Amino acid sequence: MLILPAIDLKDGKCVRLYQGDYSQVTVFSDDPAEFGRRWRDEGAQYLHLVDLDGAKAGKPVNLAVIDQIKQASGLPVELGGGIRDEATVVELLGRGIDRVILGTAALRDPEMSGQLCKKYGDRIAIGIDARNGLVAVEGWTETSNITAIDLAQRLVALGAERFIYTDISRDGTLTEPNYEAFAEFAAAAGKPVIASGGVARAEQVRKLADLGAEGVIIGRALYTGDVNLRELLTA
Repeated sequence: MLILPAIDLKDGKCVRLYQGDYSQVTVFSDDPAEFGRRWRDEGAQYLHLVDLDGAKAGKPVNLAVIDQIKQASGLPVELGGGIRDEATVVELLGRGIDRVILGTAALRDPEMSGQLCKKYGDRIAIGIDARNGLVAVEGWTETSNITAIDLAQRLVALGAERFIYTDISRDGTLTEPNYEAFAEFAAAAGKPVIASGGVARAEQVRKLADLGAEGVIIGRALYTGDVNLRELLTA
């Protein structure tokens, strides 16, 4: 089980949103690189970065800060937010990003996304963010009429090998993951899935592991101190 601390970026700062709402933002640091170092020092082996500005703009925006986090932590990082085409994928991989996440692009152009999965293998993940079971895109500001499961199965047929599944209604709430939705998604995808959204306690991580999660992304709970990364890794 891989535990990935999340560093979400908005206006160059480390923030957390509540249920993906850009109007409900909490700023945790003006220096996101400090959290790169902190999570490394507490035992993290991989970081999950999200360019929230990029997700809305349709192209990465916080690249300088992302570079600083990568350099400061020395850890492998995955990045989502505004990655819409192969040129952006190539640029990010060339900058040292270890894995890029296709979200909106996976819905808008599944054929291209599948081709990129085949071409770049483990360096591509498909991020599927669900609101009431339906795929949300453009930084979660738009909800489609396509179910998360339908999209995942289509992308698997096109070449996708790894997914990151987020239940938006639980994200940033410090409640608990949507276990039922995750289990249904993972079973339908039949590929490695990293879970995200609502994790606030160690026993929740263990339950997701029992449901077959390859990894868990944890955000707000780490920043508020509801969970301790060292304790989670030990558990």
